[in-house]
Amino acid sequence: MALAVMALAGLFFGGGIRAQETPESVLAAPGRAEGEGPYERLVIRGAILIDGTGAPPVGPVDIVIEGNRITEVRIVGSPYLPIDPGVRPEAGDHEIDAAGMYVLPGFINAHAHISNPDQYRFGEAAPAEYAYKLWLAHGITTIREVAGLNGRAWTLSEKARSAKNQITAPRIILHMWFPDGLTPNEARAWVKNLARDGADGIKFYSAPPDVLAAAIDEANKRGLKTAMHHAQLAVARWNVLDSARAGLTSMEHWYGLPEALFEDRVIQDYPLDYNYLDEQDRFGQAGRLWRQAAKPGSEKWNAVMDELIALDFTIDPTMTIYEASRDLMAARGQEWLDDYTWPALWGFFQASRASHGSYWFDWTTADEIAWKRNYQLWMAFINEFKNRGGRVTLGDDAGFIYKLYGFGYIREFELLQEAGFHPLEVVRSATLMGAELIGRDADLGTVEKGKLADLVILGENPLQNFKVLYGTGAVRLNNETDTLERVGGIIYTIKDGIIYDAKALLQDVKDMVAAEAAAGE
Repeated sequence: MALAVMALAGLFFGGGIRAQETPESVLAAPGRAEGEGPYERLVIRGAILIDGTGAPPVGPVDIVIEGNRITEVRIVGSPYLPIDPGVRPEAGDHEIDAAGMYVLPGFINAHAHISNPDQYRFGEAAPAEYAYKLWLAHGITTIREVAGLNGRAWTLSEKARSAKNQITAPRIILHMWFPDGLTPNEARAWVKNLARDGADGIKFYSAPPDVLAAAIDEANKRGLKTAMHHAQLAVARWNVLDSARAGLTSMEHWYGLPEALFEDRVIQDYPLDYNYLDEQDRFGQAGRLWRQAAKPGSEKWNAVMDELIALDFTIDPTMTIYEASRDLMAARGQEWLDDYTWPALWGFFQASRASHGSYWFDWTTADEIAWKRNYQLWMAFINEFKNRGGRVTLGDDAGFIYKLYGFGYIREFELLQEAGFHPLEVVRSATLMGAELIGRDADLGTVEKGKLADLVILGENPLQNFKVLYGTGAVRLNNETDTLERVGGIIYTIKDGIIYDAKALLQDVKDMVAAEAAAGE
């Protein structure tokens, strides 16, 4: 237990501890007991399609799926008019009447952690099944696991089981955490070994420049993707521009980007009593970083943005995970927390000197105001980056800082819209852009003939209100009865042609949480 916690401290704080790849793991998912299909011929009838390319909705359409592939998408009529049966595809051995419903591509969570074993300090850690079902219940059919906190062997096993649909879980793309303390030659050897094991990429945090350059170069030679959380411990000598020039695939969060935009300094304006391992220092000062960078529209701002776009660089912002920093009370009061937060995870969220991301030692109004201003500049860069042709993806980093799997992901939809994205641009970031990031856009990311049958079906228009994507739905006044009602929530999530009842998955999680809470009383 102590070794697992120490390893995680080294991972998250970026200290001198070499990352341990065999921590105490959470319970692996049980064999799949949910989902219907895949079918020889599944037909979804009469839906309104948001295809993920950025095209506006179109419908009614019929979608034909044979096995795990889409074989036809056919427009079958006009809105409000009866559909001529003669124009529709032939019957399937299973059909879904989706008249008036909306169909989207399966969502891709570009920054996910299956679990955090450090929950063990607060009780029995949430099993993998908990996160998997919350993700699927929110339409997430693919995750990019960026750490492998349960160890390489464990995560590769879950990845293989999910690929075969032996478990109820999203598709897993594994980016294994890069260990501390390697030389350039050792880094190359580690990358070669990772590629042989079957991982998809690497997650970097901080390392000397020559080690990072060697590892990224070797990863590109081996066909591995790369992601980096640019820790403050390293940004003075390696920022986002250095990473992009070295061939990094994506930056996570936003660290390293303001540093690339510095004009009148090379080091953040740290208070002289700052200590990185004091997380209120770390996060409190992070909220004051963007104001030290070049202003929007300045020559430096434009030069950095243009170069990142020219290098085909991806920004995966995960704005949702820092949102408590700008409104702690709202974060603590999210309506789904009571029913869906695993007890040990709730303990992990509380203020603690030992828990990463639990930095509420004396969080002030001034801290929140700084973060609100931070968001304004951060969002301005992301939105303009997108407008100029840059790739922005959607991830949540849930399991920390009051963010739950699935729910936190949908909140990222709302934050990208707040940043200035049109709702269709948000959907594209969650689908096609995510598929491009992981190199799977030939199979995933849009609803088109020949692609894998990963789909989301819901009864409300998500473009009008992203809140209907939350598992708990949205509250709306019924004008006929003058009463409040819950609307929305995904109805079906389809992965590889297998139909999952999203609301049943959510109920499973609710029951799991209640049982664990009762066992601890």
